[in-house]
Amino acid sequence: MREPVELRRQRILSVVRSRGAVKVSVLAAELDVSVVTIRRDVEELARVGRLRRGHGVARPVVDAAEPVPLPAARAGEPAADGGAVALVVPERHSYLYETLHGARTVLEESGMRIALHIAPQSAGAERPLVERALADGARGLLIAPRWRNARSEELDYGWLAEVGVPTVLMERRPRPGSALHALDSVCSDHWYGTYLAVDHLVSLGHRRIVLAARDDSPTARTIRAAFARIAADRPEVEDWSVVLSSPGAVPGPGPEEPGADTSGTHLSGPGEDGAAVDLAALLRERGATAAVLHGDVDALMLVQRLAESGVHVPRDCSVVAYDDVVAALGSTPLTAVAPPKAEIGRAAAELLLYRLTGPANATGPVRRTELLPTLKVRGSAQGVTSRED
Repeated sequence: MREPVELRRQRILSVVRSRGAVKVSVLAAELDVSVVTIRRDVEELARVGRLRRGHGVARPVVDAAEPVPLPAARAGEPAADGGAVALVVPERHSYLYETLHGARTVLEESGMRIALHIAPQSAGAERPLVERALADGARGLLIAPRWRNARSEELDYGWLAEVGVPTVLMERRPRPGSALHALDSVCSDHWYGTYLAVDHLVSLGHRRIVLAARDDSPTARTIRAAFARIAADRPEVEDWSVVLSSPGAVPGPGPEEPGADTSGTHLSGPGEDGAAVDLAALLRERGATAAVLHGDVDALMLVQRLAESGVHVPRDCSVVAYDDVVAALGSTPLTAVAPPKAEIGRAAAELLLYRLTGPANATGPVRRTELLPTLKVRGSAQGVTSRED
């Protein structure tokens, strides 16, 4: 499913506002979109006054030629070279772009300059970006590493623990006892979000539930492990199973996520040939009446495939999506668990600012903050007893 136009334009605005004038060709390369598409987006954003357009260049409405004043350095502190906060997020990750925008709002309001770095999908892509930002004089770091598998996460522990500037992880919770355990972090409580989804379906009378989830990020692995534990512990749930939500939603080579106890999980998924997930067949096989689907794009595509197989939502199967980025935009708006994405970014930025500008550099105890998701009830789940025979 293509990235929503407004989300892509928000990404363009974020880059332009943080850097000043940016070539259209550079935007196209970084956002992995054609030059023609970016040019049209820039023309439309200029038309409505959200940026200024030059010959092959996009500029912010407020001229960024002069640096934004930064908080004055205290006595004894070295002057910050450039003094920007480096913000590192994965490319093509709509969920984390909402987190990015939340952080940007706080930083801009504080007068702090932002240096945005988009990490490509290749392994270890964040490290050279962070090293470059530090070489350019970054005074703080907000980062959401991709961490497609446990091994890639562990490989980042050593260098990320030694960056030498205040750092806050966004939507990431390092393994307990690891080198990053004592690093500031702000993330969603995905166990609670998973609980909200299961509890909602159970309250509607569903007793046989499938989770179709990704397995290529810390969030995905947390949701899979949480669902297994919650479903196994709920006496009302007679049967549960887990399937990959997309053939490409796998973590790649690497060990399993430490601590993700999925004993008792009924695992199903695409074959080694990369065939599409046959969720309709699994629902029939297990007699399931409801599904939790992660993430939104996969959820919308799975709902489409269910309809093609004669399974209609919510008449034949109730659905709760997880992420709530585009869940409301489907032909059937999906009830969804909504992690507080923008609030995560805001809280992470506020914590970083506290470390940078608080009393005596605010070197107090490490903070590991969790914010609770909410459930947005729409029309994709209904009670079992209310269904047509």
